[in-house]
Amino acid sequence: MKKLKFGTKVIHVGGEPDKETGAVMPPIYQTSTYAQKSPGKHQGYEYTRSHNPTRTRLEQNLASLENAKYALTTASGVAMTSLIMQMLKKGSTVLCGDDVYGGTYRQFTTVYNDRHNFEFVDTTDYKLLEEKLAERPAMIWIETPTNPLLKITDIKKVCDIAKKHEVLVCVDNTFMSPYFQNPLDLGADIVTHSLTKYINGHSDVVGGAMMTNHQHIHKELFRLQNSMGPSSSPFDSWLVLRGIKTLAIRMQRHEENALKIAKFLESHEQIEKVVYPGLESHPQHELAKEQMSGFGGMITFFIKGGLEASRNFLEKVQIFSLAESLGGVESLIEHPAIMTHASVPKEVRESIGISDNLIRVSVGIEDVNDLLLDLEVALESQK
Repeated sequence: MKKLKFGTKVIHVGGEPDKETGAVMPPIYQTSTYAQKSPGKHQGYEYTRSHNPTRTRLEQNLASLENAKYALTTASGVAMTSLIMQMLKKGSTVLCGDDVYGGTYRQFTTVYNDRHNFEFVDTTDYKLLEEKLAERPAMIWIETPTNPLLKITDIKKVCDIAKKHEVLVCVDNTFMSPYFQNPLDLGADIVTHSLTKYINGHSDVVGGAMMTNHQHIHKELFRLQNSMGPSSSPFDSWLVLRGIKTLAIRMQRHEENALKIAKFLESHEQIEKVVYPGLESHPQHELAKEQMSGFGGMITFFIKGGLEASRNFLEKVQIFSLAESLGGVESLIEHPAIMTHASVPKEVRESIGISDNLIRVSVGIEDVNDLLLDLEVALESQK
C-alpha cells in the first residue's frame, strides 16, 4: 500500500471490502460497546470512545496520505488542537504564527493562556525565528499558507532550525490538504488537519486529525483523547471516508478554478490586491512551487471602497455562499474581520494586515465560467 499513488490510496487504504460480508463499501460500526469472549479478552475493540473499526479505517487512510506511521481523529479540528496543548507540559512556551485560524487564536488566548505562554510571531521572518527558537520553546505552531493572508512559511527551514534546539514543530496543513503538501516529509513532528475542510470536502462533517511518525506523541495524544473524550463518531468517520475518495480529483479542480479566478481578480479595476500562491505576484511564489505540488483553492483579495464596498459586494454574489468554513465542493466567500477572525482583537487584526476590505474565497469545483460571471456582476455593481 505504501507504493500506491495518492489517487489510489485515497480510495483503497482503509477502504478494503468488509471481511465478513464482502461489502465493497465498508459498513458503519454504529455501536458504543463490543462483546468480550472473557473479561479483558476482546478483538481489539472495547468501547467506541477508545476505538471503533470505522474510525480505524479512516486513521489508516489519513496516515498513508501524509506518509505517517500514526494518525488520530477527533470530533473537531479545535479538539485536536486542544489535545496537543494538553500534551505539552504545563507552563510551556508555544510560538505560534501571527496569522492563524481565528479558532486557534481564540483557544490559545482564552482557554490555554493560563496553562501555557504563547508568543505570536511572523513565521516567515527566519532571523526572528532563529532567535526565538534558540530560547527553546516547547513547540512552534505553523499554518502555511496562513489563514487568511496566505503567507507561506518554509517548513524545511523552520524544522531544521527547530531540530537544533529540540523544539517540536506542528504544522496545520488544512489549506493545502495532503494532496498538495506533506509537512512530515519536510521535517515536521506533527501535522494537523480540520477534516471539516478539504479532506471531507462536502461541508457536512466537523472533524479533526493529526498525523505523526513519533510513537510517543501518538500514544500520549491517544491517552488524552481516551481520557477526555473528543473522539470522532463512527458516522462522521464513515462520511469522511466517503468524501476522501474524491480528494485527489477535487483538489485538481479547486486549483484549476482558483488560478483562473485569481488572475481575473488581479486584472479587475475594483480590486486593490490579490493574494494567491499561484500568482507570480505572491511574495513567496517560488517557495510555493518548491514546497507544494499545487497552489490550492484559497484566495484572499482586497476590494476598493473599504467595509461598505465589501459588505455590498458580499451581498451581491449569488453562486458563492456567504458562509464561514472552506474546502467544500461549493464556493464560499466570507469577510474574516467580521466572521472567521472576529475573535481576534481589531488592533491585532489590523497590525498583521487583516483589514476591513479583505475578502477570503474558498473556490469550489463548479463551472469556473459561472463563478467568474458571478464575481464580475457583483463587482460591476460597485461602480
